[in-house]
Amino acid sequence: MNDLQNLLRNLPSVDRVLGAPPLAELIETYPRALLLEGVQARIGELRREILRDPKSVQRLDLSIDAIAADAVLWVRSRRPSLRKVVNATGTLLHTNLGRAPLSRFALAAVREVGESYSNLEFDLETGARGHRYSHIEEILCRLTGAEAATVVNNNAGAVLLSLAALARDREVVVSRGELVEIGGAFRIPDVMAAGGCLLREVGTTNKTHLRDYEQAVNENTALLLKVHTSNYRIVGFTAEVSAGELVKFGRQKSLPVMEDLGSGMISDLSSFGLPREPTVADAVAAGVDVITFSGDKLLGGPQGGLIVGKKRALDSIRSHPLARALRADKMTLAALEATLRHYLDADEALREIPVLRMLAIPAEKLERKCRRLEKKLAKELDDLAAVETIPESSRVGGGALPLTELTGYAVAIAPGRMSVDDLSDRLRHGDPPLVGRIHEGRFLLNPRTLNQDEENLLPTLLASALRTETPHHE
Repeated sequence: MNDLQNLLRNLPSVDRVLGAPPLAELIETYPRALLLEGVQARIGELRREILRDPKSVQRLDLSIDAIAADAVLWVRSRRPSLRKVVNATGTLLHTNLGRAPLSRFALAAVREVGESYSNLEFDLETGARGHRYSHIEEILCRLTGAEAATVVNNNAGAVLLSLAALARDREVVVSRGELVEIGGAFRIPDVMAAGGCLLREVGTTNKTHLRDYEQAVNENTALLLKVHTSNYRIVGFTAEVSAGELVKFGRQKSLPVMEDLGSGMISDLSSFGLPREPTVADAVAAGVDVITFSGDKLLGGPQGGLIVGKKRALDSIRSHPLARALRADKMTLAALEATLRHYLDADEALREIPVLRMLAIPAEKLERKCRRLEKKLAKELDDLAAVETIPESSRVGGGALPLTELTGYAVAIAPGRMSVDDLSDRLRHGDPPLVGRIHEGRFLLNPRTLNQDEENLLPTLLASALRTETPHHE
């Protein structure tokens, strides 16, 4: 027993290992408790091995640095599943990568509200219970001209809630060409069924006229629905009924009109060279009773389903039982309010909202970025890869503006010692992970979706991936 005890004394103390450089560098990134657990886990493994086979001491590396290095691998294998990714794809609203990044003010608002108590449902003026949506209703109405507003957890929820509140057990008339399906199998007919509504489709795939709506309306009709085809386009021999025409007809028949704008725009983005899209204010001005749209697409805020329109319709929606099930939490509301406040000043919105800032980058600036990056990478990578600046378009993404291409440039990487698929795999397993696009045997880095800190990281991430012998899967 004494011999075993003497052998176990070869193991360093937990505190000494924690002080080793590999672990000391992680103290700002990971909780100390997790680092401690990693060291204890590795020392525990070594202790058990020595007890099982005392002669193993001769072949085991019991040095502080070796144990610390193993503990680092253990800690990193237990990093959070949801984490930051460097998006070099050039797709601004990449659904798989979390859509719109938030502004610094939105992030600060989330932190302030999230780390303390708040007046979420407390009226500071009266001391009585308040309403959580009062924090965003006034500013939404100011920006859009609507009489009332509310928000739920996402736009699918906004559409579902509005249909259930306004047309349950009755018919909803919608153009056949607007029965959209978007990512995640969100299909208008299915949402209608879930809301207890009866679908009455009119017109044809490419042409719908006002007379089609006129022929469809009956005593069981509850709502006229218009869906903006923001994620696809029907072109050529087409016709559709505008929101204004539908509102005029609805008033003749005493029927409310609802429009799902999908991505939804608070401000006109055509000055960036984008096609003119209807804004939320346009729909309000046209007299639409209920307008739904997303918070995390072209608005540039957190995930949310925003609903604006006439007070009478909004009162019905807010009082529906589903409203509580779909309600937004305090951090979403904090980020949304901060994002909406940017729109009170057009220059501030362009400066502070990342999606708008990315949209506004001119091609010439992107080319200059790529040329600088090309030089840095060529110097860092040496003979590991060929580097070249090439013309490359970006897309808005998130189902928005599907035909729009944003002209620009990208840096193309042709690895010399591995396949481009291997390079992509290694970059995805980097720290942080880097996601780009593979095209014609090269890995493309599009700077439109990168901030300055991320650009500065690229040489290190690429050099590490290109020098790695085998893909590192943690």
